[in-house]
Amino acid sequence: MVKMTILFRQPLNEATFEQHYVESLALIEKMPNIQRRQACLVFGSPSGASPYRRILELYFEDNDQMDAALRSAEGTAAGTFLMRAFGHSLEVIFAEVYEE
Repeated sequence: MVKMTILFRQPLNEATFEQHYVESLALIEKMPNIQRRQACLVFGSPSGASPYRRILELYFEDNDQMDAALRSAEGTAAGTFLMRAFGHSLEVIFAEVYEE
């Protein structure tokens, strides 16, 4: 299994951020091949405030399924919206998942 993690940094305007976040979720949900998803609201870290506001994790069966989802019309629409709405205030990480 593989996952795509999207880290959303703390926004300057929380209301606008949340509106864009909800809109992005609606687009992301249309992507094919998603096996599992986790949406997290970050409330802190051991050192206090976190640089992140939200974390979104999307799980796929394998790299081919993830690539197909990202290259799909739905994936392209979601990616375009994410970059337009959040730009450099988000970070995307791809990882292989090992579970027992």
